[in-house]
Amino acid sequence: MDALDLSYRLAVSLAGAAARACVRGLPQGWRVRLEAGCPDLPAGRWIWLHAVSVGELLLADGLLKRLREAGHRVHVSTGTPAGLELLARRLPGWDEGAGRITGGAFPLDDPAGMEPFLLHSPGAFIALETELWPGLLQALEVRGVPRLVVNGRLTGKSIQRGGAWLRRAASRLTQVAARDEASAGAFRQLGAPRVALGGNLKADLPAPKPLHSGWDALRRAWAEHLILVAGNTVEGEESLIVEAWEAARTRVPGLRLILAPRQPRRFEGVAKNFAARGLAFRRASAPWPDEAAFTATEILLLDTLGELSAAYAEGTVALVAGGWTAPGGHNPLEPVRAGVATLLGPGFANFEDLVPPLQAAGRLEVVEAGALGGRVVAALEGASLRPGPAPALPDALTGALDRTWALIEPHLPRV
Repeated sequence: MDALDLSYRLAVSLAGAAARACVRGLPQGWRVRLEAGCPDLPAGRWIWLHAVSVGELLLADGLLKRLREAGHRVHVSTGTPAGLELLARRLPGWDEGAGRITGGAFPLDDPAGMEPFLLHSPGAFIALETELWPGLLQALEVRGVPRLVVNGRLTGKSIQRGGAWLRRAASRLTQVAARDEASAGAFRQLGAPRVALGGNLKADLPAPKPLHSGWDALRRAWAEHLILVAGNTVEGEESLIVEAWEAARTRVPGLRLILAPRQPRRFEGVAKNFAARGLAFRRASAPWPDEAAFTATEILLLDTLGELSAAYAEGTVALVAGGWTAPGGHNPLEPVRAGVATLLGPGFANFEDLVPPLQAAGRLEVVEAGALGGRVVAALEGASLRPGPAPALPDALTGALDRTWALIEPHLPRV
């Protein structure tokens, strides 16, 4: 261990000690990580799969299915309260009664936090997207545990603010399966020794789980109505979308709206805003009523986790938010794969590998905020009431799971 590793260990050890001394006053996100533990698993014969939060957990479906079918034992960790809530709901489906998949919080990256996870070291560590923790990667390297990144996504901005600790962490990676060529180049620039193109696992996810039976009442009540589904809205976009919806209703009477904010911490604020505007809405987190109650409901506020991907298929037109008031955007594949006419904003920097090929195939449209109301009406007039079977995705977006599996499988423990 050289001076760089020692400086990191000292910094995180001091931070960890300070956090444990005042744990009761810390935000929930810190507390869950301070309390993180690991089940008693056989040393070298389990895989640690880390997904930082909700988006990465949703991405894990296909990979977890492949790992389970290969007979591996997997412990899934996540680092946020929202991630833990979704994890608890998804674990039974991922495991399917096999007793091979467990889950819990990701610890602090200091020796005390990592100790329960390294007492019986995993046979491999897999991080989804960009989780590079220097302390963990150093400890795994010392123990000879393969360190893998799948769906690896990295930007030039990440490199600039990463510093020496991040470069050291990247140098310790055994294999990176990068999401796109730009990310592959960024990982190489950061110092990762083995980088290959795996592709975007979002394109190879299994079909979403069916929505619960409460949705049947909404389907009956809204059966003859066109429906706009707006997903992953961020600050400022709810007002923009509601205004576009209200404008569209002058041309499309009876148009309904399903709106899903991106972050759970914003659910309550969005609900209060809807109430203040006098909108006839219901919350999906509340007990689901009968058909008659939904007849008078014009908006469903989808304030739940893990249902949006399936909810897109309930719509006539989808709005993928995150790109009208922010630069990053959100995943457009979910409504596209459902066969729904899809509009998104010009800020799609986080999905530059997906949007151009989908645009070229005529599967989505990029719309400026000022033109949203008019384009919603045009899309509604040209769309089916509910989506039919979706055409296949462009060839450039398929095969990511197979390529990723081929890259990581040689490094996984034997079953």
